[in-house]
Amino acid sequence: MADYLKGLFGSSKTVVPSSSGDDAADFADFAGAPDPVPASSFASPVTASPAGTAPFPTSSTGIVYTKWYRVWERSSPSDFYSEMMILPFILIIAGVHVWGRRKNKRKARSWVQAHAPMLEKEFAVVGFGGRKSPSLEDVQESGLANALADNKLVIPSDLLKEKTAQEYTTYATGRQNVAFVDFKIILFKRFNPFTLLLEYLMSMFFESIKAPEERMEATSYAFDGKEKDLIPVPNQKEQEALEARVRSLQSSYDGFVWAIVNKDNMKKLREDRYDISLTITKDHPKLPTWASVMSESAEVTDFMLTPELIKAVEEAGDTMFEYLIVTDQPVDKPLKLNETIPRKRLILSLQLPPSTSATAYTPTASIFTYFLRLPDTLVSQAHFRPEVNRKIKATREEESRKLRRVDEDEKAEERKLEGDKKKKEEREKKLKSLSPAEQSKFLEKERERDRKKSEKRMSRKG
Repeated sequence: MADYLKGLFGSSKTVVPSSSGDDAADFADFAGAPDPVPASSFASPVTASPAGTAPFPTSSTGIVYTKWYRVWERSSPSDFYSEMMILPFILIIAGVHVWGRRKNKRKARSWVQAHAPMLEKEFAVVGFGGRKSPSLEDVQESGLANALADNKLVIPSDLLKEKTAQEYTTYATGRQNVAFVDFKIILFKRFNPFTLLLEYLMSMFFESIKAPEERMEATSYAFDGKEKDLIPVPNQKEQEALEARVRSLQSSYDGFVWAIVNKDNMKKLREDRYDISLTITKDHPKLPTWASVMSESAEVTDFMLTPELIKAVEEAGDTMFEYLIVTDQPVDKPLKLNETIPRKRLILSLQLPPSTSATAYTPTASIFTYFLRLPDTLVSQAHFRPEVNRKIKATREEESRKLRRVDEDEKAEERKLEGDKKKKEEREKKLKSLSPAEQSKFLEKERERDRKKSEKRMSRKG
């Protein structure tokens, strides 16, 4: 009892009996391990600091903990070296993109400002926002006619529509003999100089790829006697008035394909356009050496090649004039009969000058005005002799016959497939109504019949 109390209060040391060699070896791994010391879960991360200094809370790794907004106390400029190297490139790319888009927009607006007066004189409605009505003060000062013809009524922002960063479009309608005209302005990809440079390099190594160009393409769609189908009318009374006007004013003319082209574009046009592939190319003594005529008939060329057109082409020059096309055939080769229906239209393509000043468009003003008024000449004079029309229609009829044969073959194939499907359904229906013995006899007769047919075919080939 005394020994027990002494051991309890530590008054005497307890003698540990010696263990055998094997037991000592088993516990040898744990002999040098320190006793575990429990760590307080609420231990403060604040370390001792010298007297007179304000301590910062730190972790065992030495990271300083401060308020969330005191970034400068937790980082240094060396932590942002990679961002400093990338940021200038991002700013340059963004700046070039913004500059390129603005430059393209300024160039498109300069084209509109130079051509809007001509469009306003020829069409009742120009642009997508309509024409601005004159104010009462303008009418009182200059009269209604002068106020309507005032160039100040042109609002470029309403005339243009940005389709993409490199393509702008506008629209004009409200003119006799012309349903509407679409204008498309295609510019350089200034907003993406890497792509622009790649296109230039590709054009140097591949002949099929053309170098990037800035150009304007206008497409005029003729009424061709279809005013009542194209002009919307609000009531029956105006519909009758329109039909009477159409009967009194004929807006149709004979269909043909004719073009005057810059020789640099001649090969590409013939490869890309089905309608141009129908023509024959000939040089004309009245034209400059860099231009050529593509026509279906010599009589059509004599009619189309007027002194005004020749002068306008010469003024435009080979650096700006690309082509003028009068056509009634599709651009892509027709694959169905309904695609061969004539759709008469006129196409003018001009390259844009590098300058954005109004005087830079002076060389092309004559050809642009001639293009706008050409439908009037076609309606009044483009009615050829029957022999010329028969020659022009011969090629179209041959193409139509080919498509008609293809269409008839497709219909015959469809009828054959439909007949085979019907026979198969009748056979299945008949088999279901027979007994097993009758089905086997029926199938045996079919096999015998197929065998005889194959023998006959083999004998004919032999």
